[in-house]
Amino acid sequence: MNRTFDRYSSICFALVGALFVVESRNISTSAYGSEVGPNMFPLGLGLILILLSLRLFWESSRKTAGDSASGNVAQLQYKRFFIMLAATFLYVFLLEPIGYILTTFLFLFISFQVMGSKSYLKTTLVSLCFSVGVYYVYVNLLKGTLPGFPVWSGM
Repeated sequence: MNRTFDRYSSICFALVGALFVVESRNISTSAYGSEVGPNMFPLGLGLILILLSLRLFWESSRKTAGDSASGNVAQLQYKRFFIMLAATFLYVFLLEPIGYILTTFLFLFISFQVMGSKSYLKTTLVSLCFSVGVYYVYVNLLKGTLPGFPVWSGM
């Protein structure tokens, strides 16, 4: 990768993470029927984003000039980018109508396939186990609320 781009992007990501942390403090600390407040997820994401951006900045600063001058320009992969962008938007729009487990399973399955997973069986198992596992931990152990399975009207 390009060291200069990595440095600037790490600074931008750290600022976005800081914005998440600051703005999550403006969200109420508890929700009706939930022991985990809605401010916890953005706060956690902000902290993770800050830590990862600091690591990116540190690693890009550590590289020597010869590390990035390989002569091969990385080919941009627009198709993968637009598939992931579309999958992200679909995830956001379908989370409420079809529920967390199905939406997350589909998003992870598509993401793993786009990233180059060769085995459909492994991708299916990991996506399903992660979706169900996170749902169980968040809803049953942490007493939070997530959209469940869809309720089909007319049945």
